[in-house]
Amino acid sequence: MIDKNEFKTSKYLAGEDSYKSQGIKSYHSWYATLKFFTFFPKMVIKGGNLAKKGLYNSRAWINASIDIFFALENSGITFEIEGMKNIQKVNGPVVFISNHMSTLETVILPSIIHPVKYVTFIVKQELLKIPYFGLLLKARKPIVVGRTNPREDLINVLQTGNEYLKNGKSVIIFPQKTRSNYLELSSFNTLGVKLAKKADVPIIPVALVTDAWANGKFVKEVGKIDPEKKVYFSFGEPIKVTTAGAIEHQMVLDFIKAKFIQWGKRDLIKD
Repeated sequence: MIDKNEFKTSKYLAGEDSYKSQGIKSYHSWYATLKFFTFFPKMVIKGGNLAKKGLYNSRAWINASIDIFFALENSGITFEIEGMKNIQKVNGPVVFISNHMSTLETVILPSIIHPVKYVTFIVKQELLKIPYFGLLLKARKPIVVGRTNPREDLINVLQTGNEYLKNGKSVIIFPQKTRSNYLELSSFNTLGVKLAKKADVPIIPVALVTDAWANGKFVKEVGKIDPEKKVYFSFGEPIKVTTAGAIEHQMVLDFIKAKFIQWGKRDLIKD
């Protein structure tokens, strides 16, 4: 476990159970987008340069993630986060299984999880090709998958993921085929459940709504910032895989779907 006092981190991101943004000034989306993307590229370039020097370590990753968190708030985005104590209920690594909407969760989840549990992502090969952004992702030693050979990806995730988990590093997986503004439950694969079962570690389901950072038309990472849309994160109770996995997979889907309904996002659910 990382000593959270070692890092520049507010306790609500690494110690409290929930957080709600307070006193956030709202802006029109065009100004919020301009304000945020005046800052964000600088952080990416800074991180990429650190990665080139072999210095993009846990401290740098958490600090960058928290700086981006505050930059989003300063651009008018409000957050509502719950269930963070569930991350600490397991004394050891876990597999986080989450829906995937935008770049936001990729850059914000480290500030919530990594001060408590060492973690990395399963990422698509194409992300590593993005200038500077790919360098800092690669520095965190993710599990890399492509789009051409699902069988090879499965073997790689199970082998590398199992090795990481056995060595105490948790894994975040987005089991949808791609980012989506909708919750398409049928698009979720069972890779995360299979990995958790193989490594004999629990699952923590994660539900999120992050369409406040839209996917860009030409570059997905560069899209409109919309302060009218609240950002939601919820971390569920740990789930132990005790069956072949179908039951636990459904439990993850049920958790995420229930949160969408609770947040008034039923219109985003596509069963």
